[in-house]
Amino acid sequence: MADRKRCEWVEGTFQQYVDYHDREWGVPEHDDRVLFEFLVLESAQAGLSWSTILKKRESYREAFAGFDPEKVAQFDDSDVERLMQNDGIVRYDKKIRSAIQNAKCFLEVQKEFGSFDKYIWDFVDHKPIINAPESLKEVPAKTELSDQIAKDLKKRGFSFLGSTTVYAYLQACGLVNDHTTDCFRFNELKS
Repeated sequence: MADRKRCEWVEGTFQQYVDYHDREWGVPEHDDRVLFEFLVLESAQAGLSWSTILKKRESYREAFAGFDPEKVAQFDDSDVERLMQNDGIVRYDKKIRSAIQNAKCFLEVQKEFGSFDKYIWDFVDHKPIINAPESLKEVPAKTELSDQIAKDLKKRGFSFLGSTTVYAYLQACGLVNDHTTDCFRFNELKS
């Protein structure tokens, strides 16, 4: 796979980043636990590089109960203190508390819609948006759709999920395919 053309943002990076691009980024995700995982990771990433979070992903998985929203929603101040001592994650009090609050909101959305999957995919009529950018310059940081979703999430009590973070989430979970047209994954994911 080393000889395949990839999106330019992944060129020259570490293997875990390449694997993430090749196997996950832009792949339509419908598993609520994985959708919650990316909410936690994308909100943790705000203001940082994705590579920083990707390197800490396993530590996040351990620290946040395998990304089980029911368990994370039960975290209390002692869990926040424990997580603040964990150098395997981003130790920022507001982001940690946000993950706990977002777990509670996630469960409320599941209750209302039957699943978070149904809620989030309703925004794109249950079909990925295929943008077909020719270069990285054509990939937006946010869109009207991410503005709309961020506003709705905020209304529901979610935090650290502004429009730019939401757009990255949509890309990560495959609601949007922003692989460039010269990337081997573009054609694989557009069908």
